Amino acid sequence: MTDMSATAERLALVLTQAGMQRMAARVMCALLFCEEETTTAPELCEQLGASAGAVSGALKTLVSLRLAERMPAPAGDRRDHYRLRPDGWAVMTSSRDHLLDTMLRTADEGIEEVGEDSPAGLRLREMRDFYAYMLREMPALIDRWHEQRRVR
Repeated sequence: MTDMSATAERLALVLTQAGMQRMAARVMCALLFCEEETTTAPELCEQLGASAGAVSGALKTLVSLRLAERMPAPAGDRRDHYRLRPDGWAVMTSSRDHLLDTMLRTADEGIEEVGEDSPAGLRLREMRDFYAYMLREMPALIDRWHEQRRVR
């Protein structure tokens, strides 16, 4: 991670505090700060001082979150190469619609159970309204992000 390792480790800590698994956060930051276009799992193991199993699990997590992707190996190299996905942040955020919808439906179920005007119902209405807003606004927000990137 060159001389940015302290910054990368701080970012990994922030991501961990936000709920990402620790090794997935560290691997993601290694990919983010990597000077090369791609890197291999053994290179990540060496860079992070981590086991092959830990790095492999982290890569699977990042690929499933659509933040990282496996790339074709350069000519003559038989190892898998990985990189952060271009536009991975927007892809990952867009794929959260299922979670947002689940939260909204769960709030609706809670409102039906406790009543809309009860103290819990009022809190659940706020939750439902927030997630409904996010579901409505997120596609347009992502579209504006894509447009901004295209213009740059």
